[in-house]
Amino acid sequence: MMSSDHTEPVTKPLAARYGQPARLLDSLITRTSLRFGAKAKEVERFIKFAIVGIVGAVVDFGTLNLLQTTILRPEAPHLDTKVALATGIAFTAAVTSNFIWNRYWTYPDSRSRRIHHQLALFFIVNTIGVVFRLWFVHALYDPMGRAGVDTLRAIGLLDNGLSAAAQSQLGTNIAQFFAVWIVMLWNFFINRYWTYNDVE
Repeated sequence: MMSSDHTEPVTKPLAARYGQPARLLDSLITRTSLRFGAKAKEVERFIKFAIVGIVGAVVDFGTLNLLQTTILRPEAPHLDTKVALATGIAFTAAVTSNFIWNRYWTYPDSRSRRIHHQLALFFIVNTIGVVFRLWFVHALYDPMGRAGVDTLRAIGLLDNGLSAAAQSQLGTNIAQFFAVWIVMLWNFFINRYWTYNDVE
């Protein structure tokens, strides 16, 4: 448990734990955010949130593609269910990663709420995000898969068509790419002013 007089910045535990690369990253973020004057702290938080989001996107896409190439291949029967399951599991893995990093790196000064309460708020915000994302991916994976194949043909990277499963997987990735950016903005602003509203 942390003592009440502990006022180390967010970056100290990260730098202490991961050494020189973490110190360089923290230094770069601090120098960049200081250029924004009075808004420096919020800019620092946004940069860290975005970096955490990138890590989350790697977890997300990695999990999605692992599932779609193994146990949840996007093919009949139950194609839509498999796409939804793979997307939902990937999202849950990414949210868990993002919560841990945001709690201990982006918002280490947010300690007035117990971790389970903060986790509940974080999951509510992210659940709204995943509902949107599931709808978005479900609605657009097929047309985006067809558009992706057409684009690959037009630029000479594909001579023939893809299998139905490969086209669905391509479309899922394209739709998910756009959904991730939309949901990241939603998550940052709602979490900042609801989940982590105890920070200055």
